[in-house]
Amino acid sequence: MKELLAETAVRAARYLAAIGDRKVVPGSEDVTRLEALGRLLPENPCEPAEVLALLDDVGSPATVATAAGRYFGFVIGGTLPAALAANWLAGAWDQNAAMQVMSPVAAKVEDIVREWTLDLLGLPSTSGVGFVTCTTMANFSGLAAARSALLQRVGWNVEEDGTFEAPAIRVVVGEEVHVSVLRALTMLGLGRSRVITVPADGQGRMRADALPVLDEHTIICLQAGNVNSGAFDPAKEICARARDAGAWVHVDGAFGLWGAVSPLYAPLLEGVSAADSWAIDCHKWLNVPYDSGIVAVREPEHLRRALSAGSAAYLTQSASREPWQYTPDASRRARGIELWAAMRSLGRSGLREMIERNCHQAKHFAERLRAAGFAVLNDVILNQVLVSFGSAEQTRRVIAEIQADGTCWCGGTVWHGQTAMRISVSCWATTDDDVERSLAAMIRIAKSVGIGW
Repeated sequence: MKELLAETAVRAARYLAAIGDRKVVPGSEDVTRLEALGRLLPENPCEPAEVLALLDDVGSPATVATAAGRYFGFVIGGTLPAALAANWLAGAWDQNAAMQVMSPVAAKVEDIVREWTLDLLGLPSTSGVGFVTCTTMANFSGLAAARSALLQRVGWNVEEDGTFEAPAIRVVVGEEVHVSVLRALTMLGLGRSRVITVPADGQGRMRADALPVLDEHTIICLQAGNVNSGAFDPAKEICARARDAGAWVHVDGAFGLWGAVSPLYAPLLEGVSAADSWAIDCHKWLNVPYDSGIVAVREPEHLRRALSAGSAAYLTQSASREPWQYTPDASRRARGIELWAAMRSLGRSGLREMIERNCHQAKHFAERLRAAGFAVLNDVILNQVLVSFGSAEQTRRVIAEIQADGTCWCGGTVWHGQTAMRISVSCWATTDDDVERSLAAMIRIAKSVGIGW
């Protein structure tokens, strides 16, 4: 085992050392070679070292270099060094984080990270928190708590009696609602096509003046950080109206909530702390390994009641917080360990610096592309940039050639009917040199196809 882990460390270090010099996406020949990982399952065992060598030799060249600094296609962070190291150690520990008796260290670390996260993001300190796989499951968990709470108010126990013949719940979303919220609503039986959709303004923010009449049977889903524009719904006004009406406010804050750590961007989140539940992604802007998300609910009992499956005689419960009562899954890895490592290694100032640096880099992308004669379509208030290179056909061609070039990687989107390239800056490893190299490639490629000056 010792030699195998040492060889793993050597191979991983070699991969990371070279990642900045390769194309961001693998070549077609590297993808084709992945067939070597398949074929018939061997009849007999083979040495673990041989398995590792095959996986590295064939698999590593076919990866997307999201751990480097020039991947801007989605809001995908890299992995901080301390978080990666903690992930490896946690893998060796092989802890089941479901219950305190199964792993005291996993449970304690979750308690610590819960306190740190609520404090960093300015959320109520007594909130209940669950450590889940991603924003989709964080949205699912927060909305499950909302469904449970609203139905309990009218005397309906949805956990016991289900949704058959249950009183109706209205769900209000913005025109720019993220698909993960709609997916969560689907899984909860609330329906993605039955929602009431509120128009958005030019930046994708829900228009508070267009809200329907709210009541105690309503869930409102706000967005903190639009995946295209980076914009924030007006939480202060909407939360105030919801509170007066007895409605529940859920915030999809996958990456945008991390803006709260910076005095420069915290004003964008004014009023968010008045909501009832929040979904947070950690493998995005906190830069920890996949998979990692957090759900927070103002009243812990709502989250626990919605997700707890009760108990069994052999499942020893303590008087303290039992992690599995706050998540959809029971057995799961101890993902809180790398969260602790990331936060502990960065500290407040390091996390703030990373967020502010990425936002500054996004603004620099916008300024340089605009100066080169291209249209930036959004107000760059956070880490998202939308740029058009002319017609839809021209923009799609530029995106395709940028992706093929491999200096950096950006994806396409459609914004208010206009095709655009989307630049998301959210990796701790992105340097100013990465930005300049990427800009040079973008401008060179756009001009080479006859666009711009």
